[in-house]
Amino acid sequence: MVLAIAAMVMGGAVGLMVYHSSESELRRVSSEIEVFAKQARTISMLQQKPYAVQFVPGKVLLLPLAEITGVLESSGTRSPEESSGNPETNAPIHKEIVLRPDLELSVRRWASDSWLVPDEKRSQVWRFDPNGLCEPLAIRMVYDGSTMENEFHPLTAAIRETFMEIK
Repeated sequence: MVLAIAAMVMGGAVGLMVYHSSESELRRVSSEIEVFAKQARTISMLQQKPYAVQFVPGKVLLLPLAEITGVLESSGTRSPEESSGNPETNAPIHKEIVLRPDLELSVRRWASDSWLVPDEKRSQVWRFDPNGLCEPLAIRMVYDGSTMENEFHPLTAAIRETFMEIK
């Protein structure tokens, strides 16, 4: 009898761990993307250069917008050497988040109803301007049957609203 009760408790614990593993993975990736968005906003304002968060298959990248578009943009302000005594503070910043292969990520642009999945030919770029603004964007992640949707605020780059469905 004791062994049967212990087996039922262990079965429930394993089920609970599996249940929470998809939720924790979605929350982890969500928080990392939010940190990237806030960093892109802050770096863009400090360096007076547009930055971007780029969504490509299997990765989320943080980098200067000029490296994606190939167009160097000037802010009309002083050069990095003139604006700061230390040119290292204006060095381009590059970071990446590697996504699990079975995590599906899609992006919904402002004033759109369709979710866009980044592919090899067309990545999705989220631009952050030196004035502190960014496009209001929504991100959907699906992992192990569970879904999380985050809407980001254009002034703060923080998550404004979250919807989660755990399976």
